[in-house]
Amino acid sequence: MQVSLKWINELVNIETINLNSLIEKLTLGGFEVEEILEVEINNEKQISLDISATANRSDSLSIQGIANEVAVLTNQPIKLSNYSQKPQSWKREVENTQLTLSNPSDCSKFVSVIIENLNNLNVPKWVTNKLVSSGLKTTNNLLDFQQYILLETGYPFAFYDFDKIQSKVNDTNFKLSISKARENQSFMGTNSINYKLNDSILLVNINDHPISIAGIIEHEDFAYSEKTTSLLIEGSIFNAAKIRQQSRSLGLRTDRSARYEKSLKNTYLIEALYRLVTLLRISNPNLVCKLHTNLQTLEEAVKPILLRYEKLKEVLGPLEENNEYKQGYLEPNLINNYLERLDFSFFYDPKKLTWDVQVPHSRTDDITREIDLIEEIGRLHGFNKFLTTLPKIQRIGKEDISYTTRKKLTTCLLNLGFTELIHYSLVPPQSDTNKEIKLVNPSVSEYSSLRTSLLPNLIKTVHENLKQGNGFIDGFEYGHVFLKNSLGKFNEKEYIGGIFGGNKRKLTWSSNETILTWFEAKGKIEQLFEQLNLAVKWQNSKSIYPNDLIHPYCSAELYSLNGDKIGLFGQIHPIFANKLNLPSEIYLFEFNIEIIQLEIQKNKLTIYKEYFTYPKVIKDLSFIVQRNIPFSKLQEVLYLNGSQFLSKINLLDEYRGESIPADQTSLCLQLIFQSNKETLQNKKIENIIEHLQKVLIDNFKATIRK
Repeated sequence: MQVSLKWINELVNIETINLNSLIEKLTLGGFEVEEILEVEINNEKQISLDISATANRSDSLSIQGIANEVAVLTNQPIKLSNYSQKPQSWKREVENTQLTLSNPSDCSKFVSVIIENLNNLNVPKWVTNKLVSSGLKTTNNLLDFQQYILLETGYPFAFYDFDKIQSKVNDTNFKLSISKARENQSFMGTNSINYKLNDSILLVNINDHPISIAGIIEHEDFAYSEKTTSLLIEGSIFNAAKIRQQSRSLGLRTDRSARYEKSLKNTYLIEALYRLVTLLRISNPNLVCKLHTNLQTLEEAVKPILLRYEKLKEVLGPLEENNEYKQGYLEPNLINNYLERLDFSFFYDPKKLTWDVQVPHSRTDDITREIDLIEEIGRLHGFNKFLTTLPKIQRIGKEDISYTTRKKLTTCLLNLGFTELIHYSLVPPQSDTNKEIKLVNPSVSEYSSLRTSLLPNLIKTVHENLKQGNGFIDGFEYGHVFLKNSLGKFNEKEYIGGIFGGNKRKLTWSSNETILTWFEAKGKIEQLFEQLNLAVKWQNSKSIYPNDLIHPYCSAELYSLNGDKIGLFGQIHPIFANKLNLPSEIYLFEFNIEIIQLEIQKNKLTIYKEYFTYPKVIKDLSFIVQRNIPFSKLQEVLYLNGSQFLSKINLLDEYRGESIPADQTSLCLQLIFQSNKETLQNKKIENIIEHLQKVLIDNFKATIRK
């Protein structure tokens, strides 16, 4: 918001305050000064500040609000203008006619007045100058009055042409009301766009005629023009969440809705309306103002907040100007002064050193707890005036099992060439609505659900990376997933997910680049668990993965030796990969960290193996076998028949092509032989190889390849 310092000076004296000092106080007070602007008006240069306030301070989103903050931060009195004192009697008259709203959850205050004898719509020059100094364009019509009152007081008002209302309604005793729209009801806004409404949209009606979408935009049929001579002015306070929901649903955001989204309070609404009427009366001395509607909800009294001196000292700490060994704290008298400057009514108990603080209505949204009061006091005194000390470390903490598990997993995956990725836990709506966990009030509709898996975001990141011409990423991510069981209860679990493959690479320096096969990808996962020193069992996947991400026939579930499911590994579904124009040789995994952590806890005893001093003998064995034979079965039989010297079996290659029958596959195994007692002779190894070939032929009808 662009704020004119000349305008601020009309409300609080800042002439004697240095500009840099003022900016520093605003910044330390929670108001970031984005830019210093120089505006020329009537050959006079004026200074304006571009100030941004925190989202929970709707009371400061106006010139009056900023002036109040400046007065509090600089300990200067507010200048009371003539117009600020006059509306009190009028306010009492208005409150005497007040009725209770029927739908308090959506609207807390609704007031309207009828303005007649509006013959001159020219805007006073000083109003135009203030709008220009605040960076707004002027039109010299009623829009300038709306903009000015919004800027000065922070309250948005809707203007309707009263003559058009009378001609449409043809009833002098018409009533204003708020109701839900009908399904597919049409509404033509003042921006000449026809909106299709539903029952989640609120309408402001005159009898049965909708005159505006509540808090957002007026109906075209009742819009004012340069020929308007009478107005119906609506001032209302709508629920912030309701206005945000309506704006997203309609894809429409206006100055009014933007202000309502900040959660306005009705504290000074009547005063702002009176100020607006007085502005219109400047050029229209015979102007007639009649109160038409005045509705308000019955609000519960806000309970006082207990502020304890010991808690304040604990949070804010000692003052910086005192010696470290003679630490001094804020005096209770100074705290009383700060509460008075903030216009907080309170009762101070000097014996107990406590305050019962009654927060004003305009601050009940952002000050609800004791810590909020402490923050306000620290803000006024200046957080830079408190001593910054690091706590003394009594003892160094120990790494818990959760941290060590993640640390070990991260090290292993980094060694395997993976890169850690981070994504949001909020995702777009899912197709499976039964398992989907929706947010009650999402910020944007694109991220309105909690994720049930880490894999969709990993695939999306790889897809976006390739689309921008970058290389493939082998990535992993830690994250929480949110699941809903058949009883509708929610479970939150921590998973680790990963994605790899998809591009050609060399497995050895002398080989050609090849695409990663399923068996090679499986070997990478086996290598991961081998580094973690965990034994796992592989089983065919029995469940269909959500959104058909995983290939149903190229996937497996991993279990611990006691039967706990660790997670899932598999190849991306080719249909899904084709939709995203991704290679089908992409592999995914998702494991439950809690299960891995439990398994690592069991392996507390480190087992060491004796280092063999005798050399290894490595032989390759190639053969053709039926494709439906599990590789684990082949390994089991070979180990049983390979004598005590066969120490390890590695799958080097799997080939399927024109020279291989369709129901068969060609495997190349690396057999590693080693003895801890002697150097193995080639003849002995050759005899073992011949025996293994015979076993493969007899048991699996394999064809040995030379």
